[in-house]
Amino acid sequence: MSLSDLSRRSVLRAAGIGAVGIAGSSVLSACATGGGAGNGGDTAAKDFGFTSWSLSEPAYKPTIERFIKSWETSNGSKISTTTMPYNQYLQELSLKLNGRQVSGAVQLDIAWLAAIAQTGSLADLGDLAMSGGYTPAGLSSGHYKGTLYGLPWTTGAIGLIGNQDLLNEAGIKTAPTTITQFEDALRALKELKGVTPYAASTAIAQLGDIFPWMQTFGSPILKDGKVLIGDDASIEAVTWYKKLYDEKLIAKDVDRNGARALFGRGTVGFYDDAVVGKAPTLANAKDPKKLGPAMVPFSRPVLQAGDSPQAQLWGHVIVVIKGDGQEAAGRFALKTTSDVATTTEYFKAVSLPPATSKGLAAREIAADSFTTQWTRRITSTATPGPFWAYAKNAQIISAVAQQVQAALVGQASPKEAMRTAREQATQLLKD
Repeated sequence: MSLSDLSRRSVLRAAGIGAVGIAGSSVLSACATGGGAGNGGDTAAKDFGFTSWSLSEPAYKPTIERFIKSWETSNGSKISTTTMPYNQYLQELSLKLNGRQVSGAVQLDIAWLAAIAQTGSLADLGDLAMSGGYTPAGLSSGHYKGTLYGLPWTTGAIGLIGNQDLLNEAGIKTAPTTITQFEDALRALKELKGVTPYAASTAIAQLGDIFPWMQTFGSPILKDGKVLIGDDASIEAVTWYKKLYDEKLIAKDVDRNGARALFGRGTVGFYDDAVVGKAPTLANAKDPKKLGPAMVPFSRPVLQAGDSPQAQLWGHVIVVIKGDGQEAAGRFALKTTSDVATTTEYFKAVSLPPATSKGLAAREIAADSFTTQWTRRITSTATPGPFWAYAKNAQIISAVAQQVQAALVGQASPKEAMRTAREQATQLLKD
């Protein structure tokens, strides 16, 4: 996997945009209404399939192939593999499901789970998960409408990364935990020459990052199927974001790749990323040996002391298609996601943290301070994206993002922009 591929994937995930994009939403809708109900066949068959985008990526492929070979040797079975590139994965998988051409275990981005669950093809893995020892955040990523369809393979969240060296230089002695403290820290960082205090997302591609800030200010965003963007809390959040923009505490037209590049030069105090963002940031950093130890995960500041920090879940799950090889595929998914030796090997190879308590406590993983801090400070309170349950998730995020940007550049007031965002999101839910 190239760094550009990782960056592109992280951009998509961070925005809550699946590979299907706008053009593919009709494919998902057709698949969801087409009555896909698995592949039929013998559920007790020992042979099964495994579909994964990671098998197409050099960084991941060798380790996963070792897992597959080990399973085949131990169980006297054959796992047939299918892989598609991440950027085409969801659309191609949806078409194959509609044609009942998929069996066994399937890797999913957690943002896609709801759309695939709506096909009716997925097995309920609730009983199987009971022996997995998964973290609450991990389990939450595998649920759709009260049923556990996905066993969490890796669970993280989109959160804040800070440059501790710059914070020290700016005289910031303690981590900012409230919005007021965060603003004070950003203003202190601004006093440093050439520093962008917060490389927040201001480009449309990543402005879905505004959702955790809306939740921080108290907006539910969506409740009982009703879009609540445009409430006082969401308007307050966008007004605050614009204040940072106007004071040049955040920069214009910054996306995830741009934020990583700026941070890599040692000129950014804070930026938003997933836990996997550390590797590509350091790979292109001006002085990676100096920057690496200075990269610190921070809990998102809260409005009032005692509030729960907000973060959006990020990660992968393994689901199982009902029908041929279902039982064996479920056991394979359980071992791959919960066996400590297996998840430790995966972490050592690709730096993706496991989603079990025992896995996170394993010596090799517990010794990685960045990962353990991330899990404790960010992942522990993360929640799913507000519109993940809808096939038009990508379009809704894009519509909201465009209105947030309109507010930032002064084309509309925050109140007007959020009212328009609510109207557009509501219409998309109806279409």
